[in-house]
Amino acid sequence: MSDYYSAFEMSPVPEPGPDAAPPEPFRGIYGMPAFVTIPTSDLAASVDFWTRGLGFFELFSIPGQVVHLRRWAFQDVLLVPAAGVAEQAPAMSVSFACVLGQVDSLVEACRALRPDSVDGPRDTPWNTRDIAVITPENARIVFTAAKPFDPASQEARNLAAVGITPPGVGRGDNEEHA
Repeated sequence: MSDYYSAFEMSPVPEPGPDAAPPEPFRGIYGMPAFVTIPTSDLAASVDFWTRGLGFFELFSIPGQVVHLRRWAFQDVLLVPAAGVAEQAPAMSVSFACVLGQVDSLVEACRALRPDSVDGPRDTPWNTRDIAVITPENARIVFTAAKPFDPASQEARNLAAVGITPPGVGRGDNEEHA
């Protein structure tokens, strides 16, 4: 980690803080740098869970072929029809950023729709609070919220141990922390 710098200006994710607010849903059309395609045997039920539980909106759909869902810029999911889905969720997951103020409402919304769908929240050694959600398609979706950086915390020591330090601490004044 010798050549990193703050690039928050190119991300829709706000800097962590007690008052961090999520960006508005992004309705623009762009070349997607990454996206997830998830097969579903019940497109309507999947769209319902993703929109009411996970906070996505339907950007557009091509009937019987694809529903394009989005939350923030660069948080794109394509739901596609399939004859069946896996009987259990894989170990692999896909993660979407959220802000701390959204964690509890995501948990509540998902549990209202599918009571056993959420694991967490839990705090991680890299300074986030995460929840894992198993969707109706048995996809494992993680929502991760960065916590405010506390230089005296164990998480700060964990990050420093791998070379990620705040500005002015052992690496130069023009570099930022994660």
